[in-house]
Amino acid sequence: MSVEKQLIVFDFDWSMADQDTDRWIFEVLAPDLRRKMKKLKEEIQWTDLVAQSLREAHSRGIKRSQIEHSLRIMPFHPAMVRGVTNLKAGGKTTFLCLSNSNSVFISTILNDKSLETLFTEIITNPAEWEGELLKLRRRVDPNGPQHDCKVGCSPNMCKGKYCEELTAFLERHGKDFDRVVYVGDGSNDFCPILRLRSQDIVFCRANRGLQKRIEREAEKEGLTCQIQYWAGAWEVEEMFGKL
Repeated sequence: MSVEKQLIVFDFDWSMADQDTDRWIFEVLAPDLRRKMKKLKEEIQWTDLVAQSLREAHSRGIKRSQIEHSLRIMPFHPAMVRGVTNLKAGGKTTFLCLSNSNSVFISTILNDKSLETLFTEIITNPAEWEGELLKLRRRVDPNGPQHDCKVGCSPNMCKGKYCEELTAFLERHGKDFDRVVYVGDGSNDFCPILRLRSQDIVFCRANRGLQKRIEREAEKEGLTCQIQYWAGAWEVEEMFGKL
């Protein structure tokens, strides 16, 4: 059904892009660090672990140019570029990015794909270059007030109903979107889709964490939005074409 004003909310890793930025750069540049991350992920909060691994990469001489190059060659389907570009050109769609990646990883990839003006806001973990070192920190400072999400969001960020992210974006930009479409894949995308209405849609990447949580918890948590599953970006392009 066509509408006059809609919001498309994108997760980034495995949703807009066809890989996980945090893991990809180490798989390309330092597989031993990637292996170490896999062993430590239950012991260290994930964003802190990525920051630690970036420091280790820097200490062994991995350069900014190498990290940026690895991000530019990360799988990103041309159909996704076409799909979002065509929707943006239609003039009725606002785009928001809600991601547990970080600002440098996302902006580097978007700039490479000529999508740097796509999103009205990118809500993610902050990062900045300090010489050749990429310094990364949690969006929610571990030394400050913490979110109280009970749905299972990571400590660094709550994307949805129980914290400031999606709810606050709607308050800043008006709650009068005729439709919200959420494109996601991971278990941490379950929280924001709980605040969607019956006319809203989730484009859920199949056979990943979000689908599992929908199947397990949707009825209990009162999920009311529509669900459509996809496996490849070419399918998302088709789905966007029907909005």
